[in-house]
Amino acid sequence: MTNLDLSKQFILDPGNISFSDLDKIMHKITKNNVDYADLYFQYSKNEFWSIEDGAVNNGTYSIDQGVGIRSVSGEKSAFTYSDDININALDEACKIVNAIKNQGQSNNIPLKTSKNSNQLYSASNPLDSLDGLSKIKLLEKVEQIARSLDPRIKKVSASLAAQYEIILIKNFYGQLIEDVRPLVRLSISVIAEADEKREQGSAGGGGRYNLDYFTDEILNKYASEAVKQALTNLDAIAAPAGLMTVVLGSGWPGILLHEAIGHGLEGDFNRKGTSAFSNKMGTQVAAKGITVVDDGTIKNRRGSLNVDDEGNQTQNTKLIEDGKLVGYIQDSLNANLMNMEITGNARRESYAHLPMPRMTNTYMLNGNYHPEEIIKSVENGLYSSNFSGGQVDITNGKFVFAASEAWVIKNGKLTHPVKGATIIGNGPDILNKVSMVGNDMQLDSGVGTCGKEGQSVPVGVGQPTLKIDEIIVGGTG
Repeated sequence: MTNLDLSKQFILDPGNISFSDLDKIMHKITKNNVDYADLYFQYSKNEFWSIEDGAVNNGTYSIDQGVGIRSVSGEKSAFTYSDDININALDEACKIVNAIKNQGQSNNIPLKTSKNSNQLYSASNPLDSLDGLSKIKLLEKVEQIARSLDPRIKKVSASLAAQYEIILIKNFYGQLIEDVRPLVRLSISVIAEADEKREQGSAGGGGRYNLDYFTDEILNKYASEAVKQALTNLDAIAAPAGLMTVVLGSGWPGILLHEAIGHGLEGDFNRKGTSAFSNKMGTQVAAKGITVVDDGTIKNRRGSLNVDDEGNQTQNTKLIEDGKLVGYIQDSLNANLMNMEITGNARRESYAHLPMPRMTNTYMLNGNYHPEEIIKSVENGLYSSNFSGGQVDITNGKFVFAASEAWVIKNGKLTHPVKGATIIGNGPDILNKVSMVGNDMQLDSGVGTCGKEGQSVPVGVGQPTLKIDEIIVGGTG
């Protein structure tokens, strides 16, 4: 962890705030006999560039800062925030929190937080890792690579985003915890045309790196993936429909696992009894051989954090083990109310939002089957290697996902690509219909963003190749 110098330089000193001032503010809140309280300071720099057909069409730079102040009594939270960071703003915010503080406490057990010793990513500023001209050249290079791969590529757009974020947390126990979070992402989209048909392909990635992460090898990989997807769909026929065997590829298809199952394992939904997994701890909720974890400690990953947004250490949390439900994703509030362990999953979009239990990097562990072996076992079915959008109902686990790249499987072989396929099912049900788990687990390339209750946070997903014996496929054929 850092030594608070950056927080002092960028957050506290400009507003003439001292560490002792934070102690005084916290005392004003905690003297009201609340269960917990924290101050969450955030300073962030954001930069975004995009090009289309060789011309720069967008370039933005912004600085945002603020503080959120929260107190907790039982199940209730009092919260306010300010985009001014000075002692007067803190005093006013403190008065508001105390004025609306919740009456009565349903649980007097103090919440527990801990400092983190992990250093999962560099504290350097990715915005400064390349100058402006070099950032544009990076986008021009990935565009040129894509165009060079096939003459049917008629349109290319690419974007580059970089963020540098400093977080300072003053918690109920007097601890001051700092985290410095870099984040970068490069995306490319192409349009291929042939025989009066047009199809799109996209790819990209990133993580908690500097911009030198985007080497020529990485750029070639992104461009090749986007072009391959577009050209595959140029040759695609209408997708079949009906109840069939579906094989999901490794990596990004784990977004289905994230949405249809991961959200249902978050503590708040289970405490309120609104999840399809509520009151099922210790029971068999999936086929044997399925193990799912949420791991916020993977070095440089998009969903990883040194500490969560309450200052708790992130960890590798086992959620489903050999088909049994063994854990939930928890922040401090819900863990305390459910008498369970904190898992370091408190996350918020910004200082202007309350934290809630959220996923970090959620994925399924490897099984024993080779991917080729799985496909060979299917007589008639569908193979999907990529997904676009989807919808999920947390209360019952029902989902609909659109496959952006899919193939028909016939007699154990991929025969021809199809488009317009949707995967329709139920999260808990699908877990019990997985008959083969591959040994090729991959995480996504670093593009995931998760939405919940209006808040978006960066996440990671992943899985090995999976065979689902029976699921509904919606198609146009």
